[in-house]
Amino acid sequence: MRRLFAFTALIALAAPALARAEDVPSQTLKIALREDADALDPSLGRSYVGRIVFASMCDKLFDINDKLEVVPQLATSYAWEDPKTLRIELRPGVKFQDGTEMDAEAVKYSLMRHLTMQGSARRGEISTLESVEVTGPRTVKLHLKAPTSPLIAQLTDRAGMIVSPKAAEAEGKDFALHPVCAGPFKFVERVPQDHIILERFADYWDAKDIHFARVIFQPIVDSTARLANLRSGAVDLDEWVIPSDVPAVKADPKLQLLTSPGLGYQSINFNLAHGPRAAGPISKDARVRRAFELAIDRDALSQVVFNGLLTPTAQAVQQGSPFYAKSVQPKPRDLAAAKKLLAEAGVKTPVTVTVNVPNSPEIIQVMEVVQAMVGEAGFDLKLNTMEFATSLDAADRGDFEAYMIQWSGRTDADGNLWNFVHTGGPLNYPAYSNPDVDHALEAARATTDIPTRAALYEKVAQQQEADLPILYLYGLRNLVGVSKKVVGYVPVPDGIVRLQGVTLAK
Repeated sequence: MRRLFAFTALIALAAPALARAEDVPSQTLKIALREDADALDPSLGRSYVGRIVFASMCDKLFDINDKLEVVPQLATSYAWEDPKTLRIELRPGVKFQDGTEMDAEAVKYSLMRHLTMQGSARRGEISTLESVEVTGPRTVKLHLKAPTSPLIAQLTDRAGMIVSPKAAEAEGKDFALHPVCAGPFKFVERVPQDHIILERFADYWDAKDIHFARVIFQPIVDSTARLANLRSGAVDLDEWVIPSDVPAVKADPKLQLLTSPGLGYQSINFNLAHGPRAAGPISKDARVRRAFELAIDRDALSQVVFNGLLTPTAQAVQQGSPFYAKSVQPKPRDLAAAKKLLAEAGVKTPVTVTVNVPNSPEIIQVMEVVQAMVGEAGFDLKLNTMEFATSLDAADRGDFEAYMIQWSGRTDADGNLWNFVHTGGPLNYPAYSNPDVDHALEAARATTDIPTRAALYEKVAQQQEADLPILYLYGLRNLVGVSKKVVGYVPVPDGIVRLQGVTLAK
């Protein structure tokens, strides 16, 4: 009897372990990216596809949902103690992927790293942060130099990602090669231009909602190849279906197309004062830039390349936002006016301009159409195609005359403007500087009143329209191709792929 009892007890003890083993996810999800990510360091990262990878690897203090509402993630709550003091309460029991605890000291370390690290792309987003005070194991107070209304919105993206201090200190400048965060999947391997592999982190605080053992991100620049991989089942999700491929996805019974309005834009940045490449007429004279704009038919561009699915725009803030400036609209094509402006500027035609273009086929196609359009006005537009991360490095160095680049967008207008057009902004590739723009952006950060902020952002849009450091072409729309085996995926307007609650039918 004793032996039988012992055996029965052993079975009873083993049963929960067996059940747990069966509950452990075993499937791999494969995601196609339109290009390779840049540095996998939340302080340094600038690319949209990098944000997609980060969403599986690095939780943030806050997130947004499909209704663009702020929701807690690593934080549980926040309160403004006064206009310059923000108290944040943190989630208990959270671990980094190296097993260390995510606590208030880690939050302080990460925020100050974002603010002070050499080359940080987050610096402009949290530039009003003066200090971080730890008032308890799971409580921090952010002390600001001035009231900053968009701060919570900034903390829903990379500025709110918390990294392991232990790993960051050990890796130093090589942290991007072995990133460690507090997200659902931990970094395993990266082969540039080929794949990034993440593995499920068993001690993730919300592990019950993570249903994949691995996630593999595969950069596939050619949209035709991405579609072929999606249709064959080689990948389960394509984060960007080009509009001309939408009918093929809709017609395939094994696929589904998920759409949502985007927050960002496609633009051409002109080098105004960023090094020796800012010497040509398009850099020195706003009339030449205006002539370039007037030579472009944005509506035709959208129809030819994007089947009319993308909306022409002339500003960084998209329709639907309370900060959209109705007074700033895309100008219709006017070749006569463009040629007149070039004559007034006294430039010799054709005006040669070289534009750096990421080597995405659809973006190259956009620029080929632009090339033909501006050629009729007196421009000789030369396309310099390059890998996306390489194009970012060139922009940082000022090694461009013009640069075609996409911005995925943020929920608050500040996130689409400050870094790009405020003097000294980390993503201000043109080196644009206008005191009136700076003042308006600073004043908009200092108030929470929506109409007041909207009026200030309208002034920014109007001044940008006059100076034209950035030529906005069209707003974005998220078009995601997904296998029908993928269940529970919810598209969010920022386009970022979130895997909580997502499963893969067998």
